[in-house]
Amino acid sequence: MKYLTPFILLNVVLLTGCFDNEMPMSDVTYVQQTSSSTSLYSAPYKEGDDIPALAYMQYDEEYNPESVIPPQCYTKTQGKNNPCYACHQTDKQDKNRPNTMNDGHLQGVYEFSDLGLKNHWKNLFIDRTDLIAGISDDQINSWVNQDNYGSFIKKLKANPDWQGEIAEVKNLAYPAQAFDEKGFAKDGSHWVAFNYKPFPSTFWPTNGSTGDVMIRLGKEFRERDGIYNQDVYIANLSLVEMAIKDLAQISTPDISERRIGQDLNNDGRLSALVSNITKQPNYVGDAKDIELSYQLYPQDTEFLHTVRYIGVDEDGQVYNAPRMKEVRYMKKHRFKSKQLLASSYYKEAKEKHFENLPQTRYLGDKGINNMFGWTINGYIEDAQGDLRPQHKQELAFCNGCHKTVGSTYDQSFSFPRKVQGRDGWGYIDLKAMTDVPNKGEQQGEFLTYFERVGGGDEFRQNQEMLMRWFNQDGTVNKQRVKQAKNLYELITPSKERATKLNKAYFTIMKEQSYLFGRDATLLKAKNVLQTVDDSQAPLEEQNRYVWDMQLDWSTATQ
Repeated sequence: MKYLTPFILLNVVLLTGCFDNEMPMSDVTYVQQTSSSTSLYSAPYKEGDDIPALAYMQYDEEYNPESVIPPQCYTKTQGKNNPCYACHQTDKQDKNRPNTMNDGHLQGVYEFSDLGLKNHWKNLFIDRTDLIAGISDDQINSWVNQDNYGSFIKKLKANPDWQGEIAEVKNLAYPAQAFDEKGFAKDGSHWVAFNYKPFPSTFWPTNGSTGDVMIRLGKEFRERDGIYNQDVYIANLSLVEMAIKDLAQISTPDISERRIGQDLNNDGRLSALVSNITKQPNYVGDAKDIELSYQLYPQDTEFLHTVRYIGVDEDGQVYNAPRMKEVRYMKKHRFKSKQLLASSYYKEAKEKHFENLPQTRYLGDKGINNMFGWTINGYIEDAQGDLRPQHKQELAFCNGCHKTVGSTYDQSFSFPRKVQGRDGWGYIDLKAMTDVPNKGEQQGEFLTYFERVGGGDEFRQNQEMLMRWFNQDGTVNKQRVKQAKNLYELITPSKERATKLNKAYFTIMKEQSYLFGRDATLLKAKNVLQTVDDSQAPLEEQNRYVWDMQLDWSTATQ
C-alpha cells in the first residue's frame, strides 16, 4: 500500500453557513466536501482515500497521467450527440496543411489508454448546491469585480528569482482602460487585442467564464530601421492573419505605405493612406527577410489569454469581470517548418501506438514545452484568490488542446476565428458579431453546434440553454436561434445563472481542486462517463462531420 507523507491543509472552516454581511470574501476559507463527509483531511493518505489535490502537488504524486484527455472527451454520445467534431478533425484534401494530426476518427470513439478509461475529472460529479448556499449575491459580485491581475504582475516584477515571462498589460482588468479602439495596449507593451468568435462551447459565458485574447509579434515585426512603426506593425499583423487564413487580400486599419516603404496594395505607387493590402511573400519593416508560411505563425509570436469570472450588473448585463480565474500565455520559441511538424506528429502517433503515456516537458518558471515549437505557461488563483504559477500537473492539462488535436491552426484556436480584417482589431465584443457559418457550411456555426451536440454545452446539462433554444422534444428551435441579434444574445447567461456559476467556481478555487476539474458545473453531470467500457456505442457514421474552425465572415450581418 502506497502512502503519502503527512500533509496539513490551511486552517479551514465550513463554507456553508460561515458568511455574514461583514465578512469579506478574501477572509472566507473552505473545506473540500468528500463523498462521505465534510471534514478536515488527516494524514497519512492511502490509495483509495479522498486525497486533496494540493497533497498530490505538495508531494509530487501524479494524480492523472492522462490529464491531456479533457473532461469533454468523456461525454456520452449515445451514438448521435457529437461535441467531439470541434477538436478532432481530418483534412486530407489540403496537402499543404501543417497540422497532420488527422484525428477525425476519434469523434465518438473512446480510444484511451487503460489509465484513461477512468474519468479522473471528479469535480464533474459533485452537486455544488449546498456548497454555494451560504454565499450571498452581493459577496460574490464584490469578489469577481476585484482586480487580482495588477497585484500579480507587481509580485512577479518584484521577485528577483523569477525566470518566467512577465506578460504585463496595464489596467488589463479593465479593458476599456487598457486598449484603444484598434486593440493596441495603451501602455506601449505592443499587445494587441482582437475580436474573435468564442470556440464552442467551453468558452461561452453561459458555460462558466468570460475571456479575451491578445497577440504580440516579435520586435522586428514592429519596427522599421530599429524604430517602432505602428503602420509596419499593423501590416505585419494583417499578413499573419492572411498566412493563417490563406487570404489573397485583407482590409486593414488605415496605414501609410510611405511610412512602411513598400507598395502593399500592388497599385504601383506608395500611397499616404491605404486600407486594403494584398498578400506578400515576406513580412515588412525589419522583418522583410522573413517569409510568410502557410498556416504558421512566425517565431516569437506570443498570445495572452485571460479566463475571467462572469461580470453581471444590476440590469443583468454580462461583461468580462476584472477578476481572473486564469492567465494563460503562449510563445512560439522555435519556428518549425511543415516537414519538422510532420515529424513531431509522427512521433506522437508512434508513442500512442506503443501505448506510451503522454510526456510533458516542464521548464520551471517558464512553463512547459509542447514540442511543437511553443512554450506554454499558466497562472491560476490560489485559495486567497491571488494568481499563482500553475503546478506542472496543472500545466499538463494545457497540452490536451494545444498539442495534438486535428482542428487547430499551429496549435492555436482564437486567432483563426478572428473577425476578418480591420473590423477584427479591437477588444472582444459579442454584441458586434452574428452567428456566421464555418467555411464550407451554410448555416450559423452555433446553430449547427446545437443540432450536432443536442445541447448548449458538451455535457448537455445547461438547462438554461435547453430552455432558450430547444423545443420540448429536444430538437433545436431553429427559427428562434436565427432571430438572435448577435452572439451576446445566444451565449450569455441570465443574471441568476451567472451568479451561481461564479459561486460554483469560487468553491473549486477555495478547494484548490483544479486537478479534479476546472469546469464550473452546478449539478452532478449525468451525460458524462465515470468509466469507459465496451458497452459504449461508437458515434454513428452519419453523425460524424468534417469541419473547419475558421469562419465565413462574408455572411456577417450588421
